Amino acid sequence: MNFFVQVWQIVVKYYPHLLKGIGMTLLISLVGTLIGLVIGLLTGVVRTTPFSKNRAVRILHKILNGIIACYIEIFRGTPMMVQAMVIYWGYAFMNGGQTLPLIPAGIFIVSINTGAYMAEIVRGGIISIDKGQFEGAYSVGMTHPQAMLHVVIPQVMRNILPSISNEFVINIKDTSVLNVIGVAELYHVAGTIKAMSFQTFQTYAVVCVLYFIMTFSVTRILRGFEKKLSGSKNYTICGSQSDPAAEIHVKGEAK
Repeated sequence: MNFFVQVWQIVVKYYPHLLKGIGMTLLISLVGTLIGLVIGLLTGVVRTTPFSKNRAVRILHKILNGIIACYIEIFRGTPMMVQAMVIYWGYAFMNGGQTLPLIPAGIFIVSINTGAYMAEIVRGGIISIDKGQFEGAYSVGMTHPQAMLHVVIPQVMRNILPSISNEFVINIKDTSVLNVIGVAELYHVAGTIKAMSFQTFQTYAVVCVLYFIMTFSVTRILRGFEKKLSGSKNYTICGSQSDPAAEIHVKGEAK
């Protein structure tokens, strides 16, 4: 039988299973990326906050920085598959064999793994912001938290958006490791279909194409979003910027 006919038969016969696998993969990767971003923002802000003059607060800050540094090094230095096994079965070991619900467990594992990478991405984004931004915020009476929230973080988010998009795409692919604990994402579904159809190569060929479609589509959507945030690059500065009569004409706007 023709290879392409066999592939099409798998798609037609097992498409409900494939759609469920795609949905689970996108759910876990999206939620995990968003939670990981929140973790990254919190840890990034803490690590870049100046030390307080108060000795007790300074000591607590250093301890917290140390804990965050250990978290980042451990979760960046070990494979997600191993993390999944340790967290899932470690919880069962400490609770008399009772395991975590699979979907929350999958989201938790992806979230804390992503958070370790996001922490460094956010920290780098904050460091890249010119110190004059902080000084300007302080000069109008803002505290450090206010300066971070209203001045720095909005700029950081814009700068790190490509990295966030990249992490999301990586998570779409890396959710496949969650099959080791039984999460029914796309790769796990492929194993089930293979066992039912006895067509290994054809099944994984279908799944390979589906992963590519997901990552390609997400990449294009996020790149379009990045371009919108960047704004128009076609403008002409007319006259002196210090002259009230000077104008900046953007392409498409009436002069």
